[in-house]
Amino acid sequence: MDCRNFYKRLFFLTFFLFLTSSFLFAQNTVITGVVTDAGNRQPLIAVTVSFPGTSIGTNTDAQGRFAISTNIPTYDHIRISYVGYKEAILPVVPGKTQLINVKLFPEAQTLKEVDIKSGKKVKYRNKDNPAVELIRQVIAHKKQNRPENYSYVEYKEYDKMVFSFVNVNPKITEKKFFRKYKFVIDNRDTTSVPGKSLLPIYVDEKLSQIYYRKSPEKTKTSVLGEKHVDFGGAVDSEGIGQYFKHMYADIDIYDNSIFLMTNNFLSPIAESAPTYYKFFITDTLVINNTKVVELSFTPRNTTDMLFEGKIYVTLDGHFAVQHAKLYINKNINLNFVKTMHVNLDFEQNPDERYHLSKSTVYADFGLTKSKSGGLYGIRTRTFGAYAVNKPHPDTTYIADASANSDEVKHRSDQFWVQNRLDTLTTTEYNTYHNIDSLKTMPSYKRTMDIATLLLAGYKSFDWFELGPANTFYSFDPVEGFRLRVGGRTTPELSKRYYFETYAAYGFKDEKWKYFLSATYSLNNKTIYKFPQDYIRASVQKDVTIPGEDLQFVQEDNFLLSFKRGNNDKYLYNAYYRLDYKHEYENHFSYEVVFTNHTQSAAGSLYFNNVINGEPNTVTNLTTSDFTTTLRYAPNEQYYQGKIYRTPIPTKYPIFQLNYTQGINNLFNSSYSYAKIHAQIDKRFYLSQFGFADVRVEGMKIFGQVPYPLLNIFRANQTYAYDLYSYNLMNFLEFVGDHNESINIDQHFQGYFFNKIPLLKKLKWREVASFKGIYGGLSDKNDPLLHPALYQFPVDGNGQAITHALGSTPYIEGSVGVENIFKFVRVDLVRRFTYLDYLNAPKWGVRVLVQFDF
Repeated sequence: MDCRNFYKRLFFLTFFLFLTSSFLFAQNTVITGVVTDAGNRQPLIAVTVSFPGTSIGTNTDAQGRFAISTNIPTYDHIRISYVGYKEAILPVVPGKTQLINVKLFPEAQTLKEVDIKSGKKVKYRNKDNPAVELIRQVIAHKKQNRPENYSYVEYKEYDKMVFSFVNVNPKITEKKFFRKYKFVIDNRDTTSVPGKSLLPIYVDEKLSQIYYRKSPEKTKTSVLGEKHVDFGGAVDSEGIGQYFKHMYADIDIYDNSIFLMTNNFLSPIAESAPTYYKFFITDTLVINNTKVVELSFTPRNTTDMLFEGKIYVTLDGHFAVQHAKLYINKNINLNFVKTMHVNLDFEQNPDERYHLSKSTVYADFGLTKSKSGGLYGIRTRTFGAYAVNKPHPDTTYIADASANSDEVKHRSDQFWVQNRLDTLTTTEYNTYHNIDSLKTMPSYKRTMDIATLLLAGYKSFDWFELGPANTFYSFDPVEGFRLRVGGRTTPELSKRYYFETYAAYGFKDEKWKYFLSATYSLNNKTIYKFPQDYIRASVQKDVTIPGEDLQFVQEDNFLLSFKRGNNDKYLYNAYYRLDYKHEYENHFSYEVVFTNHTQSAAGSLYFNNVINGEPNTVTNLTTSDFTTTLRYAPNEQYYQGKIYRTPIPTKYPIFQLNYTQGINNLFNSSYSYAKIHAQIDKRFYLSQFGFADVRVEGMKIFGQVPYPLLNIFRANQTYAYDLYSYNLMNFLEFVGDHNESINIDQHFQGYFFNKIPLLKKLKWREVASFKGIYGGLSDKNDPLLHPALYQFPVDGNGQAITHALGSTPYIEGSVGVENIFKFVRVDLVRRFTYLDYLNAPKWGVRVLVQFDF
């Protein structure tokens, strides 16, 4: 599946949830503010703020801040209370969002102290700072406090994720449309999160057994049970769970970086933490007979991707983290997240070291931070049955292919009652039954069908999906007006058999185009499940542009029909293809593909050569080849859904090697040749400077071939920014039989803009790219030296439009702004070389729509 199409569907689904939740929200009373000491004006921590006579309440954070809300209009006062201070009861305006800052006075008069001050604010320094010395001890002992320090570790993990609508108006069930959904809307939780009324709509549970061995290093995860809310075929419940679990990634405070909401946050105990954080010793405590220090920390620059909060460090010589509270500060450039915090709890092993026992992540989502409604997500990971240095036979650490069978997804209620390491609230438990009842209602089915068609582009018919809608209509110079209709089967038909098809018609060339594929899974899983093991046969007849970076099945897009410059050189293609792909548990895979491909020139393109001194026109070019692809992607993760699987970018490199062998005289093939292509992709995380996606490629062709079989460099003449094509290169402008290239796409994540007040408010982010390719054409493939080869195309005036690179590489770069309106990227692109070629643009503006936090 096209990665861009996946992100587009995911964005619209998330946007639909936000719109739905916003429609349900009442006019809530929302109060935010800061509580300080009236005398010294210092913020007060853990002050209780509540609505009098109710259980709705909250506590102030480390900066004295609070936020509390209700949708009940009769609550018109708030109470602020704190031990040692006079209680304050203040009026509020129901149904409004308001800011109330509170100064609390001590209960009794205290003697005034005489302070002698220098008149200058004491500057924070790392040198001779006991808090910094302590954090350096924590950093120095990180390795010994990690589970990987043991030879063997095993434990059970219970992972629970719950998403809820926030502050749904209870009176909405009085409206005629919502009366039938009263049983769902009345299932609200007002106690789990103070000040918020939660309506759970999604629950996901997983129980796993984990085994770790240090030498040779191996980690095995066996899933014992899985359970999640099922919305029916219209909504990919599993895909939603996978995506949100990635946003709420497994948090390890001992890592230098903590991945949250698709961003990397610097851990407060990273090696470089004293450079980016300020640390303060704020208390000493005794917890479970162990003396600990409460160490508070704040970012030096509040616009950087950093936390604020507290960690509790043991003073037993291990300098281990016993507890942690991490808050995302409100000033960072993060989309759709109003508040977010993390609680980490650690328990002591028999050898007095600590392991993570519970991790809870709370996130409040909304289209804007000022609105009280939205979505609230809680992910809780609980660890139990922890054992260290308990060896097992080698077979224990080998992945079991049957471990993730359908059986684990259909565990009985009794299994969950006996094996949950945490509990379900009553509302969470009811959510399973409510959604099961909801999806049987005809009105719900109609609503989801319409939403899926409008937002995702597909119309579901249970076992078959019609779409995507954005390919129904497009246009180009060869086909003119083009209509297309297609679809694909779903796992409801079969998990082993999968079919995909489309038919299209061009009203200018009056030709039919079509595609049909049939896939069979060999390992009793859907073809999108890891590890893949399938065989596929397909046939396709359609038009393409030489050098446009197309997938085997191109999903036409109406907006991509608009192109700059002259783009009337096309190819008619007929593909017959047979694929076999096999993946292994270690993320090594191989794929063998046989392709018989016939291509003929279309539009103003032509295939001409010279035979015995006479000009000759070639009608079509047929080749038959075998391609073997080897791919290794260590630790690769996916957004996994029913009918898609999209890799998640990580810090680990991805290696790929392709070898193609063309065979002469096989199914009318005209050429024998070999082609080798190597590619490495890696994302480099650069701490506070964001991240860079880097791709390095190399290619060489062995044998004599005409230009359609050379490497036609990836060009882009649309107005959309293409990450891996050359955006100011014209189609068919450069070809070669050997080349090396590098592509760097740098995302600064607002590092510079956040320091400029106006740009910080807009929440724009900086981006820059560099693309360069160096290569050439050997004499044996030069049509000027070998007239029997196809001649390079020229325009109507006889000027060359296709070239081989000389001694200078092709280079282009761009600077841009992303996160405009939260999902638009605009790049100013500059071409630096070969500017004297025909119709070579020097500058260009390109736009990309992408969804990210």
